[in-house]
Amino acid sequence: MTLARTSLSLAAWATLSLSSGLAFAQKGETVKIAWIDPLTGLMAPVGQNQVKSFQFLAEQFSKSNPAGVKFEIIPIDNKLSPAETLNALKSAIDQGVRYVTQGNGSGAAAALIDAVAKHNERNPGKEVLYLNHSAVDPDLTNSKCNYWHFRLDADTSMKMEALTTFMKDQKDIQKVYLINQNYAHGQQVAKYAKENLGTKRPDVKIVSEDLHPLAQVRDFAPYVAKIKASGADTVITGNWGSDLTLLIKASNDAGLNVKFYTYYAGVSGTPTAMGAAAAGRVYQVAYNHSNMSGVARKVADDFKAKFNDDWYTGSSYHLFALLGEAMGKAKSTDPVKVAVALEGLRVKSFNGDVEMRKTDHQLQQPLFISVWQKTDAKNKYSVENSGYTFTEVKAYDSYVSSTPTSCQMKRP
Repeated sequence: MTLARTSLSLAAWATLSLSSGLAFAQKGETVKIAWIDPLTGLMAPVGQNQVKSFQFLAEQFSKSNPAGVKFEIIPIDNKLSPAETLNALKSAIDQGVRYVTQGNGSGAAAALIDAVAKHNERNPGKEVLYLNHSAVDPDLTNSKCNYWHFRLDADTSMKMEALTTFMKDQKDIQKVYLINQNYAHGQQVAKYAKENLGTKRPDVKIVSEDLHPLAQVRDFAPYVAKIKASGADTVITGNWGSDLTLLIKASNDAGLNVKFYTYYAGVSGTPTAMGAAAAGRVYQVAYNHSNMSGVARKVADDFKAKFNDDWYTGSSYHLFALLGEAMGKAKSTDPVKVAVALEGLRVKSFNGDVEMRKTDHQLQQPLFISVWQKTDAKNKYSVENSGYTFTEVKAYDSYVSSTPTSCQMKRP
């Protein structure tokens, strides 16, 4: 895999990472994108970070993209609720918005997929496109796949494929505890962990597993006590936001000396909770990490300088890179024409070459395993100003983590 290693400006990157010479048929047009995710409740810190990420990159990509368009983000709080998500979608459509993005919670994502599909069927000429930035339940691009839905993150099965490919060579892993949020994503993390370890490391024992309510638990001490009593040496969790922050905090408070293999340890609040006590013990599988070079370094450093916060939702970059390219290719901002252009589209993004697989609209992309450690001369980025950082230990090309799909796409 070849990742970009230059220090070009982000505006230059936005142009160079995409194809050139496309017609500017819609130059100067403003493309409104409704951002529908939580801005209140326990997961509010995640949403607040992400909306800044999308607005920041909308501003940067508006300066230079193959379509010559301007991007505008319209934030709408869905309170992490599928019902509120549908209200937010209606509000966005009433405002003339034809592109929506959401990613925190696969339940909300499933509701959006269904609602957007029904709206488009009933309102020809007013179609809406849903760009899923982080909701990773594999069913969303398998049994529930829909033409109007495009996923920009790697799904749960893809991440587990990469994670267990790394874990199979870690001989210190013998006893694994699974703890996850009790909704589609958490259930799928547990399912694929058991399946993949059963194939790759049949000697590993799953000592126990827990599913807990999403964004409701305020004290994880009882769960940590169960993990300690189980004799586990390793924990696998897909938890995110407050559910991972509080789990890590309770683990540190109890002196739980196990390794954590996570999906979202870099998300707001969790790095601070990890601190020095988690150094060398917390691993993360993701499409990025804290010390990438090239355009990722430029985005992260500029974002930190502006907000004193960390840019970790890399799919925000994917969204504008893909939309700018697709709109330029389609010579239009019409979602019907842009959807056609998105299928099979390949661009160079911040983490390498990515492709929107036509079969199921699942983005294929490189993934990384990183570990939490103290900053050093090579890995300088201080996450949440903690003096600690995520350092790459393994990079996987797209084909390693790619998983098959059962999607039978019905096209209009």
